[in-house]
Amino acid sequence: MRGIYIDPESKVVGEHCAVVYVPRKGRNRFPENCVDIMSDEHEALHASRPEEKYYAARVMGPSRSSEGLRLYYLVAWL
Repeated sequence: MRGIYIDPESKVVGEHCAVVYVPRKGRNRFPENCVDIMSDEHEALHASRPEEKYYAARVMGPSRSSEGLRLYYLVAWL
């Protein structure tokens, strides 16, 4: 994935199931305040509310952007 580098020794950045607030579904990175980390896919799917633009996804992060924001990157929509 471009822009994010994984250190296998570190547990800081990792892949997570989440519910992501997405006004436009064409984006592939999201600020931390739009991402709610869930324990598993089932919980993420149960908590999603597509009619309100909250979608279940697998994300990678958090990663610090050059502007100092913590970002999550889309791996896949669930």
